[in-house]
Amino acid sequence: MKVSLNNRIITLMVISSLILIGLFTLIQLKNEQDNIIRFNSYKANLSSIIVKNNLENILKQRAPQELGAYLQISLSVLAETNIIQNGHVFNKDGVIIASSQKESIGQTAHYKDLNKLLALESAEEQGQFSLPETDRLKRQLYIYIPLKKSHQEPAVYMAKIIFSLENIHEVLIGVYRPIILTTLIIILANILLGYVLCKTVIGPVSMLNEVTKIIAKGDLSVRTKIYTGDELEELGLSVNYMAEELIKMKERAENANPLTKLPGNIVIREEIERRIKENQKFAVIYCDINKFKAFNDKYGIARGDDVIKLMADISKEAIKTKGNPDDFIGHEGGDDFIILTTLNKAQIIAQAVIQEFDKRVVNFYDQEDLKRGYIISQARDGSITQFHVMGVSLAGVTNAHRAISTYAEITNIAAEMKRKVKSIDSSVFAMDQRRDSVQSDGPRENKTENKT
Repeated sequence: MKVSLNNRIITLMVISSLILIGLFTLIQLKNEQDNIIRFNSYKANLSSIIVKNNLENILKQRAPQELGAYLQISLSVLAETNIIQNGHVFNKDGVIIASSQKESIGQTAHYKDLNKLLALESAEEQGQFSLPETDRLKRQLYIYIPLKKSHQEPAVYMAKIIFSLENIHEVLIGVYRPIILTTLIIILANILLGYVLCKTVIGPVSMLNEVTKIIAKGDLSVRTKIYTGDELEELGLSVNYMAEELIKMKERAENANPLTKLPGNIVIREEIERRIKENQKFAVIYCDINKFKAFNDKYGIARGDDVIKLMADISKEAIKTKGNPDDFIGHEGGDDFIILTTLNKAQIIAQAVIQEFDKRVVNFYDQEDLKRGYIISQARDGSITQFHVMGVSLAGVTNAHRAISTYAEITNIAAEMKRKVKSIDSSVFAMDQRRDSVQSDGPRENKTENKT
C-alpha cells in the first residue's frame, strides 16, 4: 500500500519522538536507580557496623560449640528485621557455619568468597574493617567483615552480608508518571508540527517530483519554479542546473568518438572558441600517427583500433602528469587527436607523448616484422612499399605570439604545420613560432620559426 509523504512525515516524527522519550526515560531510570543505590549503600554501611558488633559480641560471650547456633539465630533475626537481606559466616577453611539461609550451612564458600579471606588481612593492615563489593547485575551489595574475639587477635571468622541496593517499584513510581504526561504532550505537539511542515513542504516537493519525472523521460526543457527562499528553492535551482548540464552532456555524448570516448569535432571547436573569447593564451597540439594506414592494412582494423586507443591513453596520461588541470584532449576521428594546453606546457606534453608512443607502439607489431625492421604494405598510390615502425607527428599552434581571432585561423595554420612535420619520417614535434610585426615603411609580414 502506498503511503503519502504527509503521513510518512507525521509517522516519522511520532516514532522519533517516542525513541527520544524512551532514551530520556532510560536516563531518568538510571539516575533514579543511582540515587537509590547511593542511599542503600550508605544504609548498608551503617547496618554492617551493627552486624559486626552483634556477631563479635557472640564470639566473645559464647563457647565454641555454641557459636554456630547463636550466630545462626542472630543472622535470622537481622534478616527478618530487614537490616540485611542475607548473611553467611565462614570459618578459615571456607565452611559456612551460620547463614540466614539454613540450607547453606555446612557448604563450602564460593572461590571468590574464599579470596576475600586473604584480601581482608591486607585490608586490616590498611585500616579497613570491611570490604564492599557491588554486583550491579543482581542489584546487590556484598560486605565482607572479619570477625574477632578481641582487637589483638587475628580474625577467626568472616561474615558476608548481603544488601539489596534498590527497590525497582520505587524507581518506576518516581519516573513513569511525569514521563507519561510529557510523552503525550510531545506527541500532540509533533502531530501539529508535522501537519504544518507537510503543508509548507509537500507542494514544492511534488513539483520537484513531477519535473524530475519529465526530465527522466527526455524532456530537458522543463524547469522548476520554487520561490520559498530556503533550501527547497536551492534544490529547485539545482534541478534546473542539472537539466542544463544534461543538455551539454547529451551534446558531448552524441559528438564523442565511439572508440576512445573522447570529445569530437564540435566540442573541440567549442572549447577552442571559448578560450579565444575569454582572451586566454593557449597552444593547440595536433597529433597524427605516421604510417597508420599501412599498419591498419597489414594487421587489420582491430589492431589498428588498439593503436588509436593507445594514442588516446598516452595523451591522457601526458596531460594528467605533465599538463595543467584544465587542459583538454579531443579526438577528431581516425588517428587524429588534438591537445589543448598552454605554451609553457606544450613542449613537455609533446615530448611525453612521443617518448611513450615510440616505446609502446612496438608491442603491436609481430616479432618477425620487428626483427626485419619494417612491414610491407600498400601505399596510398597503390604501390607495395616498405614501412618502418609507426611514429607520431605533433604540430603546434599558439596565440601567445600573435592574435588569433577564429577557429578557422587555427586550422589553417595547423594544416601548414602538419605538412611540415609529416615530411619527417620519425616522431617529431614542431610549434609555429611566427609573430605579427608591423614595419614602418611597408606592409605587415610574418616571420616563421619552426621548432623540431
